[in-house]
Amino acid sequence: MNMISETIKYIGVDDLDIDLFESQYVVPEGMSYNSYLIDDEKIAVLDTADRRKGEDWKKNLTAALNGRQPDYLVVHHMEPDHSALIAWMLETYPNVQLVCSAQAVKMLSNFFEGIDFTGRVMTVKEGDTLSLGKHELKFIAAGMVHWPEVIMSYDSMDKVLFSADAFGKFGALVNETDDWACEARRYYFNICGKYGVQVQGVLRKTAALDVQTICPLHGPVLKGEPLAAALKLYDTWSKYEPESEGILIAYASIHGGTAKAAERLGEILREKGVKKVVVSDLSREDMAEVIEDAFRYPTIVVAASSYDAGVFPVMHDFLYHLQIKNYQKRKFGIIENGSWAPTAGKVMKGMIEALKDCEIVEPMVTIRSRMKAGDEALLEQLADSLI
Repeated sequence: MNMISETIKYIGVDDLDIDLFESQYVVPEGMSYNSYLIDDEKIAVLDTADRRKGEDWKKNLTAALNGRQPDYLVVHHMEPDHSALIAWMLETYPNVQLVCSAQAVKMLSNFFEGIDFTGRVMTVKEGDTLSLGKHELKFIAAGMVHWPEVIMSYDSMDKVLFSADAFGKFGALVNETDDWACEARRYYFNICGKYGVQVQGVLRKTAALDVQTICPLHGPVLKGEPLAAALKLYDTWSKYEPESEGILIAYASIHGGTAKAAERLGEILREKGVKKVVVSDLSREDMAEVIEDAFRYPTIVVAASSYDAGVFPVMHDFLYHLQIKNYQKRKFGIIENGSWAPTAGKVMKGMIEALKDCEIVEPMVTIRSRMKAGDEALLEQLADSLI
């Protein structure tokens, strides 16, 4: 049994069989569904797990209870990977009380049709507390980080923040490495990236607390230097500020001509002294990884073939992802390719202009099928504008 403190137990489970988290994010290192139990005069179970690993979670819960009965089930987040076993808990433990936000109450019937929750639910809001004995949980409203019903809770005895999906990461705990930021970054921008304003609000609230441990619903428990580093990165990420110097070149190429132009621009930028240039093939690389890099660096070049009087679909998908994730405060360069009637540049320009505080630098480079000698000079000009 993993112990967070003398009286807080980890009862979560790893999922090593999952291929796509939320049916879209590749997770080669699996996922963890974290859950915790506070053993005090009153016993509180903090969240459940995904139904995929329900039997494993039930075994962990039973072992942690050691014959006792739970008094409360605190639901920080209603997403099914954390709440799938709520109905089982209420049926198995007749005296357990569900503790959640008013928004979560509205969602219960969405997920658990036909379950009678009458008299079984305690609704909490910002600033409310729940006494367990020596432990007292103080609730923090965290709506839209990243669902509207989310709450966090702070245990004043052990100075633990139960942060729901915030500060989570991809990867099962059994595969955990020292590099928390890598998969936490991809997780943040793809799961929570749109909601920087709301994350900033929560960071302001928790700054007033003496947080010495963060217990998220995915990924490792954070303490000491890793906790301080995570807080700093979350502040940067949620302000939509670049984390590292560098340039991302994201390209969508049909027959290789656009790819050659993108790769050549990368070479030119390196020759001009840019130390970090990332060149990504949108047709083949993990979209979530490229989204992560787009947020990580201050400058991005989009290079795409024209297609059906528009833009090659994977580029449209990439820019659409940036739009829905509230992408902003970046510099863009554009390369388009078209054999007879180039249209990609116009479409990309329109989608970029819909983003907040994003600058498009000149020249927009137009390639006709394959790079020609004269295109080199335009790429040089674009590189100078980007730098």
